[in-house]
Amino acid sequence: MSNEEVFLTEEGLAKLEAELKDLKTVKRKELAARLKLAISYGDLKENSEYHSAKNDQSFMETRVIILEKMLTKARVVDAKSISSTSVSVGSIVILNDIEYSEKIEYRIVGPAEADVLDNKISYESPLGKELLNKKVGNIISVNAPMGVIKYELLEIRAL
Repeated sequence: MSNEEVFLTEEGLAKLEAELKDLKTVKRKELAARLKLAISYGDLKENSEYHSAKNDQSFMETRVIILEKMLTKARVVDAKSISSTSVSVGSIVILNDIEYSEKIEYRIVGPAEADVLDNKISYESPLGKELLNKKVGNIISVNAPMGVIKYELLEIRAL
């Protein structure tokens, strides 16, 4: 992880803090119980339950470290500072896919919060990069594997 700031919305910050708290309190205890039970089965060399629990513990502890670093470098986007005249991190945008005449709504977030299934795209994504600082009425072109996709920016809303 780089030393750059991690841009988060207030919602994103709360979500990461809750995940970290859950990992440190609930998940660690669950894994400790799994390890204790697996150790009780004896012979750790061929004990698949033990190896599975140790592997899960390693992944969990790595995630804890990543979350702690992210939260240390977090810069929360102030909802009051989000403009409805140009796109920035935290903006909600409504786009019109020019080719298919379909309206799509996205929220521009930092990479740590990006979730395409929840219509949250990173400002570092190709579309996010093209949208930053754009105004209503602008046409945005994005290179995609299937070719160039063009959008018209119909609306910008603050959180």
